[in-house]
Amino acid sequence: MSNSPEPPPTRSIPISDRRRWQAFWVCVSVSGLTILDISKVNVALPSIEAAFGAGSTELQLVVSGYILAFGLVLVPLGRLGDQRSRKTLLIVGLALFTISSIGCALAGSIEMLLAARLLQGVAAGIQMPQVMGTIQHLFTGKERGTAFGLFGAMIGLATAFGPTIGGLLIAVGGESDGWRWTFWMNVPLFAIAMGLVIWVLPEVRRPSSEPVSLDPVGVLLFGVAVIALMLPFLLTTGSPDDAPERWWTLVVFVLFAACFLVWERRYERRGGAPLIDLRLFRLSSFRNGTVLMAAYFTGIPALFLLTTLFLQTGLGVSALHAGMVTIGFALASAISSWYGGQLVGRYGRPVVVVGLVLVLATVIALAATALLASVEATPWIMAGVMVVGGFGGGMVISPNQTLTLAEIPPVQGGVAGSIGQLGQRVGTAIGTAVGLSLFYATIFREEGDKPALAVYHDAYAIGLTTVALFVAIAFAVALVDLGSRRRRERSGAEEA
Repeated sequence: MSNSPEPPPTRSIPISDRRRWQAFWVCVSVSGLTILDISKVNVALPSIEAAFGAGSTELQLVVSGYILAFGLVLVPLGRLGDQRSRKTLLIVGLALFTISSIGCALAGSIEMLLAARLLQGVAAGIQMPQVMGTIQHLFTGKERGTAFGLFGAMIGLATAFGPTIGGLLIAVGGESDGWRWTFWMNVPLFAIAMGLVIWVLPEVRRPSSEPVSLDPVGVLLFGVAVIALMLPFLLTTGSPDDAPERWWTLVVFVLFAACFLVWERRYERRGGAPLIDLRLFRLSSFRNGTVLMAAYFTGIPALFLLTTLFLQTGLGVSALHAGMVTIGFALASAISSWYGGQLVGRYGRPVVVVGLVLVLATVIALAATALLASVEATPWIMAGVMVVGGFGGGMVISPNQTLTLAEIPPVQGGVAGSIGQLGQRVGTAIGTAVGLSLFYATIFREEGDKPALAVYHDAYAIGLTTVALFVAIAFAVALVDLGSRRRRERSGAEEA
């Protein structure tokens, strides 16, 4: 990784062990709140639809517009954080998230809500790279596995408890205005988080004194490519009215992605530090781990969204009870993330392989439950199945994070973590869009020809095929990486 331009250097500030873990817990809390806002809003979609008379496209954008803006700023802000003060950028992101949450809560129309959600996504994209870069900077070796195990536990809890929290707020606030409470909740929580960042989080590096190097042409090309890739999926709802012309933006994506790669190589040859150091992808551990998590996050958020929609709109379960179905996933994920972080140092990639097998089995079992179980028994059986999925999910996220970043220098921790987060956010947007479109397309196609319950059974099962497909892809990548690691180990043993 030498003999090529690097971003302007920064210098570490030695801090005590106690201060390191204080910094870690502050960062993990911020990341948990950021991810929580994705999952808890899912359960509020039926209430938002009723409040504004919103169509499926607007509802899709409430979720995916946030993810689009989130993904769009991740890499540039990760790059900026690697050169300047991550603490300062974290404060900026938290302040912007608080303001945009107030905008969401006060929205008087669906258009105002969408605008505020986009601003929320930008704020989240500012925050997350600073969290990942700080954790990568603070820990090495076995401690990094422990840290990412705890980080994964928090992400699992935030993802799975989100629907329960959203359902509780809607139950308290009422069907008409309860969804606003899901945004008001952010205001005190993010204000507290901002106070902790200001007064507790130490500076862990002295920012570079050299001029900021952000590669503005690369940022522009990258931004257009990301928007062109995600846009057709954001506009896919499953309705017969979806415009087929939206898929032409994928041609724009290919063109701008190619221009971005050409520019980055040229910019590096001219002595600049490119936006994305493409040499990172020469590391099979980073490359395989990033692709694996992108595939995994293409499936799993859609799993939660489809399950809550099926329970609410198909079976008539309340928002609160639909959200509670995922509690078992959250608790099991937190436990297995901790143990996964400990085990990955000893067993490596097989930990992730076992986790993916459990998650894939969970997806199949949920689809079978929807098709075969009685209406009364379905939520209870699903809750039990989710526990198995939680154990599997915890063995995927944090161990894979440790394996993916193991060979990345701390100076590039922010941008490397941002690339991984970008894959996850793009995957989430695409997976959610495809899953929802299959769900609603089945309803549009079968409504009137079958009993309502049978229609929703089919819609849920067909939607879950997307989840199963992408989890299977993640499993295949894990097997490829496992084989690659074992070949390297045998080669090293023979050379020794």
